[in-house]
Amino acid sequence: MRERCLKSFSKIEGLSIVVPEKITKNGIVRDDADADKTIDLFRQEEIDGLIIGTMTFGDEVSALTIASAFSGKPLLLFGTKEAPFTPDGGRRSDSFCGTLSISSGLYRRKIPFLFAGIVFPEENGFQDTVQEFVRTCFIVKGFIGARVGLVGPRPERFETCIFSEDNMMKQFKQRVVPVSLLDIVDQANAVKDNDPEVQKTLKAMRKEADLSGIEEESARKLAKLEIVLKRFAEEKQLLGMGVQCWTAIQRIYGITPCYAMGRLTDQGVMSSCEVDIYGTLTMLIQYLASLKAVAPHFIDWTIKHQEKENTFLSWHCGNAPPSLVCEGRKVQVKSQSILGRVLGIDRSMGAGEFQLKSGVVTLCRLVEYDGKFKMLVTKGEVEKSDQNLRGSWCWVKVPNLDQLYRTLVEEGFIHHASLVHGDYTKPIADACKFLGVETVIS
Repeated sequence: MRERCLKSFSKIEGLSIVVPEKITKNGIVRDDADADKTIDLFRQEEIDGLIIGTMTFGDEVSALTIASAFSGKPLLLFGTKEAPFTPDGGRRSDSFCGTLSISSGLYRRKIPFLFAGIVFPEENGFQDTVQEFVRTCFIVKGFIGARVGLVGPRPERFETCIFSEDNMMKQFKQRVVPVSLLDIVDQANAVKDNDPEVQKTLKAMRKEADLSGIEEESARKLAKLEIVLKRFAEEKQLLGMGVQCWTAIQRIYGITPCYAMGRLTDQGVMSSCEVDIYGTLTMLIQYLASLKAVAPHFIDWTIKHQEKENTFLSWHCGNAPPSLVCEGRKVQVKSQSILGRVLGIDRSMGAGEFQLKSGVVTLCRLVEYDGKFKMLVTKGEVEKSDQNLRGSWCWVKVPNLDQLYRTLVEEGFIHHASLVHGDYTKPIADACKFLGVETVIS
């Protein structure tokens, strides 16, 4: 049974298994001595998660000793199904009883865990569960201790973007790294027009987007701003940043960074608008859930569709990653956003506007009240439209939009969220369990 489990694990993307192959009899943990040797091995290998499977009854004490040693790591428990009875009517295993002994011990110790069921290891459902667990481990590993940049002050009228650096430190061991807009602008102005990195960035921008809607000087400024923000991220080892993306930076630099922010997100630096640090963290969780394969889009929850039921406009002013552009469309970098006119400001020169591609999406939002974090997790489907709208946008259909809107309002979620293509609801909800974040499913 152990060999069958390891064979099943070998087929799972992103999973590298560490087992006590040579230090215990048949690679199975049976007693306290085996547990001690296995703990030493796992510490040396710096494991990111723990899988406990009962091959037969299983020894609860040794299993719980190992679980306690790695109680800060995600844990998946499963039992194995029994083969047919022996010819004389005897049983070959008693895995479920042993699984209950271990699960009750985990419960007693308040060690959070996930249960994968009682399975044969070849079952597709089991492999799917372990694959989701890999994503959960990846989220927890990347989220704990993450560094996030704070680029300029939040907009004065946006109380919704407040955050607690203290609570981030206490619960997630995270660090916020601030930098002033003047420092960023000074560094961008110091970059020469003929700098090879500027030319390389401009070439990449022209390949993926139509820049005819802005002046050449604005394109160079966008490229320089992207370069400087990326250098900031690399120097400080940031996984994301909240950026003061309008008013102040437009006034002192003459351009907004929306398109550059989308490009940074595509390059693995999650970039949220309006200095929304919890928004950055929401994006980061989604990006990690995809194993860093899919860039998320930082969005506003907005209006209902005028005709279609349960469909809303997922929108922002021009910050979407260019990799998400709809089939048959091209990114248009334009010099004035619709939101600039709504707010009565010249929020100009730097918006990457386009419709996002269709497909299943996961929508999330992390908030914190009174030191307690909670995450909205839901999913929908982007439906392609023939409309030509401003900003970066898509229509998303959900099972019950009225209920979703009610949840947002009554649970204290704000107007910002993050959207990622793919269904990552389970690994995100599971990761929240290990992170101590309440999950709100809608």
